[in-house]
Amino acid sequence: MSSRDAITLTAGDAEVAVRPDNGCRVQSLRLAGTEVLRQGERYGCFPMVPWCGRMRDGQFRNGGLQHQMPINSAPHAIHGTGRNLPWRTARHNDTTATFTYELADPHAPWPYPGTVTQVIQLAEDGGSLSFSMGIETYDDSFPAQAGWHPWFLRNLGAGGEDVRIDFAPKWQEQRGEDKLPTGKRLDPQPGPWDDCFGMPEGVDVTLTWPGELELKVTSREQWVVVFDEQEAAVCVEPQTGPPDGINTEPRLVTPIDPLETSATWSWRLLS
Repeated sequence: MSSRDAITLTAGDAEVAVRPDNGCRVQSLRLAGTEVLRQGERYGCFPMVPWCGRMRDGQFRNGGLQHQMPINSAPHAIHGTGRNLPWRTARHNDTTATFTYELADPHAPWPYPGTVTQVIQLAEDGGSLSFSMGIETYDDSFPAQAGWHPWFLRNLGAGGEDVRIDFAPKWQEQRGEDKLPTGKRLDPQPGPWDDCFGMPEGVDVTLTWPGELELKVTSREQWVVVFDEQEAAVCVEPQTGPPDGINTEPRLVTPIDPLETSATWSWRLLS
């Protein structure tokens, strides 16, 4: 991948690089020169759309129709199709960029036409990064989900401590042996996690690298997946439903009711 293909947003001490050609992911977030996201073709922060997390056996229903998605995390399909496709850059300036892709892209297996739009905006003071995403259909209605999957570095590499994750969910979805929620809700359990949590008042998770950086992930959505089982990075994923929610808690996109969601990262330097 070449950095010259990136859309760069800058403000204050913050610099953001977005790769529309690589799933419209935020490839880099540098704050006062320090990289915050894990680097690499699969990492950064990618949009999960038109579903989030694992879809059981790669199958979903829309009314009486059952559809099969490619299995890419056996035995399930995971994280949608948007992260695997090039997106079109609709417009951009120094702090804001808008991107789109068509759900019926010939390289994507999604069976329904529609348009996905993602807007990424860096605050004028360089103190926060906002994401919004919408899914529209002008024809058939269909169930869908949307969210974001960031890979935050566990350690920022300057000799400091590893990141600490602080949040107060109301419940934790019990995870079955197939890694999908069983439908039972538990009191939140200690980590390590690869789990979905419920925050009915909205997602609010604080990542702290002691003495270096505090970063908050917030969203009006009530679902967040937290993954911290990897040595290199941790993930805090706000999304419109739980894993396999496209089946268990379907949100229907109709010609008069698009799916819209948003999330914000805000930060302050501690050094």
